[in-house]
Amino acid sequence: MSISKVATSLRESEIIKIAGEINVLKQQGQQIANLTIGDFDPNLFPIPVELKELIKQAYDDGYTNYPPADGIPALRNSVSKLLKDRYAIDYNSSEILVSSGARPLIYAAYTTLVDPGDKVVYPAPSWNNNHYCDLIGARGIAVASRVEDHFMPTAQDIKAHIGGATLLALCSPLNPTGTMFSQQALEEICDVVLEENSKRKEGEKPLYLLYDQIYSLLTFNNCKHVDPVYLRPEMKKYTIYIDGASKCFASTGVRVGWGFGPQNIIAKMRVILMHMGAWAPKPEQQAMATYLTDTPAVNKYLNSFRQNIQNSLTLLYNEFRQLKEEGLNTDAVEPMGAIYLTVKIDYSGKTSPDGKLMSTSEDISLYLIKEAGAAFVPFSAFGAATDVYWFRASVGACSTDEIKAMMPRIRQALEKLS
Repeated sequence: MSISKVATSLRESEIIKIAGEINVLKQQGQQIANLTIGDFDPNLFPIPVELKELIKQAYDDGYTNYPPADGIPALRNSVSKLLKDRYAIDYNSSEILVSSGARPLIYAAYTTLVDPGDKVVYPAPSWNNNHYCDLIGARGIAVASRVEDHFMPTAQDIKAHIGGATLLALCSPLNPTGTMFSQQALEEICDVVLEENSKRKEGEKPLYLLYDQIYSLLTFNNCKHVDPVYLRPEMKKYTIYIDGASKCFASTGVRVGWGFGPQNIIAKMRVILMHMGAWAPKPEQQAMATYLTDTPAVNKYLNSFRQNIQNSLTLLYNEFRQLKEEGLNTDAVEPMGAIYLTVKIDYSGKTSPDGKLMSTSEDISLYLIKEAGAAFVPFSAFGAATDVYWFRASVGACSTDEIKAMMPRIRQALEKLS
């Protein structure tokens, strides 16, 4: 049976593929420290108590019918206040759109802005932009980034590819690296976008910026989140933000995301989400609207949550740096934000005890799962080449005790390669 060109072009999520292999080994009774999934173990990182109680109350109060297609007014007003108070940017409720997490918003933005064949520029590694390009039929341009830039794309990198592009997709703090833009770096990128748009003729599509800041409230070590519209107010007419509660409140299953940007773009995204039915559940919206206005509760939760995530990331960072000091070919990039650590495990050309040659980063990933009970995601799952031997380690579903127990197994497994 023939199927659509879009369906034919789609590839399965590499992360889900790795998760499936882990599940098979777990069913066989093996103990795996799973640092692959960008999610949270509720036993380690529960959602805010106040939010949980508000959700329960909203169900009891009967908020169980359809919500408005763009989100309940109370939540959009709460988000508007949050943006003004925490980011010093001004968006009214008509410029804000609520959905069931961030993914539908990203898809709606791509669908609203990008036609089949249009050029979309994004860094490699980055999360899922290659797959969204497949869904839309866009021509994705993956711009390779470097460890010396913390795997964040530079203005110079972007400028070389931006001519004729419809969309530039960026994320900070970045999934998968846990690194982020400095103020200067983002200012320079904004200037590139503004310069490009100044060259475009009347009637020609602008270059839009899709700016994913879903991890913006999870930053560490005096790193400060920066955003394009605050730095360059003239970017407001070109920038569509992706944000929400999923990551910064450990609420991935609560499914409340919000995007904001130019009113005409947000209005079209709303129609797309309306037809998809990708609304956040009304009780969760009602609860989130109230919770976001409780500043003391939000601050208390974020302070504790950030510290716990940072403790796990710092532990893992120190452990990998210790392996490097011991002479193993590993490294790590100091964590700046999000729930991820960038780790290097370069044993390309080495052979496992059973004779398997380590030719790609995926080979190393599978070897560590089977030999060390340690699961990471290679950057090749995020658009990088298979000979880039850097990996994402997510700490949201792995305790510090599991991390401590895992590291000797990794050391032993690497020492077996010859």
